[in-house]
Amino acid sequence: MTHVHVAIIGAGFSGLCMAIRLRDHGMEDFIVLERAGDIGGAWHDNTYPGCACDVPSALYSFSFAPRPHWTSTFPTQREVADYLHRCADTYGVRPHLRLRHEVLFAKWREEEAYWEITTARETYTANVLIAATGPLSEPASPSIPGLERFAGDVFHSAAWDHTLNLADRRVAVIGTGASATQFIPEIQPIVSRLYVFQRTPPWVMPRLDRRRADWERRLYRRFPVLQRVVRTTIFWARESLVAGLTVNRRLLKPAEWLARLHLHSQVRDPGLRAALTPDYTIGCKRLILSNRYLPAITQANTELVTDAIWAVTPDGIVTEDGAHRLINVIIHATGFEAAHMPIAHRLHGRTSSLAERWNGSAEAYLGTAVAGFPNLFLLLGPNTVSGQNSSLLTMEAQVNYVVDALRFMSRFRVATLDVRRDTQSSFVADVQARMKGTVWLSGCHSWYLDERGRNTTLWPGLTGTFRRRVRRFDPGDYLLRLAPHDADGADLTGKDLI
Repeated sequence: MTHVHVAIIGAGFSGLCMAIRLRDHGMEDFIVLERAGDIGGAWHDNTYPGCACDVPSALYSFSFAPRPHWTSTFPTQREVADYLHRCADTYGVRPHLRLRHEVLFAKWREEEAYWEITTARETYTANVLIAATGPLSEPASPSIPGLERFAGDVFHSAAWDHTLNLADRRVAVIGTGASATQFIPEIQPIVSRLYVFQRTPPWVMPRLDRRRADWERRLYRRFPVLQRVVRTTIFWARESLVAGLTVNRRLLKPAEWLARLHLHSQVRDPGLRAALTPDYTIGCKRLILSNRYLPAITQANTELVTDAIWAVTPDGIVTEDGAHRLINVIIHATGFEAAHMPIAHRLHGRTSSLAERWNGSAEAYLGTAVAGFPNLFLLLGPNTVSGQNSSLLTMEAQVNYVVDALRFMSRFRVATLDVRRDTQSSFVADVQARMKGTVWLSGCHSWYLDERGRNTTLWPGLTGTFRRRVRRFDPGDYLLRLAPHDADGADLTGKDLI
């Protein structure tokens, strides 16, 4: 078995950021375990037509690696993937990558004080394990009676089948979330018939996207401070939304009026417009930014289906009203297991797996550490995703927190860190108390919520507040165990560091 000091699971934004920061601080004894054949995480996996980011490009980069070359307000999938490749090269992390090394099982070995990690190719041991798998790593597929008997083609939007020609096919899209609203306008003109199965209509806002002029990009390259000013301005503009999301929903009314005006201007048919009008408070579910989705739904070859799916037949879909629609291709646009962190089933701490410990409702101290799982850190863990801003900002703050923890362990020869249960419980109780009364718990069904109806995905407040909470690693929040011998050779095994 190969031993390393730190093992990172995942080579998306958070895993690469962690790797870069480790190198920045002179820590070279680490590996990045990635199940795919390339880096990028969600930006490697999701290659569906029209795939793009819905966070402005000025915010969608590492703070230490701004990109002046973004070609538009919102970057495309290809541009984001290219950015991550450039960062991997610039900051020298490629030698640490272990591609096609899917983590199958990881177990904490108490006596040895390390993690034993079994991958699809090799077994490793590591003093510290960092899970950087992200909330959008595992596609969620619906359970529909008869789906296994369907004779046509079926795939998830996160695993787009580029070998399949959709021209003149009868296509069913199940779901109307962010991914669906991006690829539907791309495939609608080429399919013979498009059925969009909608459970709940999303609030759709105008996408204020534009191409950046060459002179803008040249200006950003020559004067980086200008790009930082733009980044800061957009950050505070988005932070201002938090008051409406968490304190007073009436502050969201202007956004709702804009969305209604957008819908009215793009959908003239009163019946169709009614079917596309949400009945929940704006912001309860993820907002959609699109100028092309609603017009695509109005086209002659497209039908919006609002009746629930009853069953799939070998040649189509039957809805609860008894209608049977003939279909060749089914595309699942049903999102991800964001609230469940599937890797949790494979991480085993002192007494149980992380999934067993959570029992359907994830929680962690600062979204980063879980009691009973020593030397394990989560990036973009429970309640860390920003509901109004770029989650890269909270993720970077977590990475800096973990680096501080590792430096503390090295300085004081600490073998294990295990967050105190009372510290974790107090933090989680505070987060859930602050979550009450927010728009995210106002009655809609969203991927933010777990089986118990708890919002275990979002941070209920300002992004800056979270960043302040993780600004400094406090060893008092943890139970600490020293390494077996101190600098003078004295045996300190099993002794606590006070």
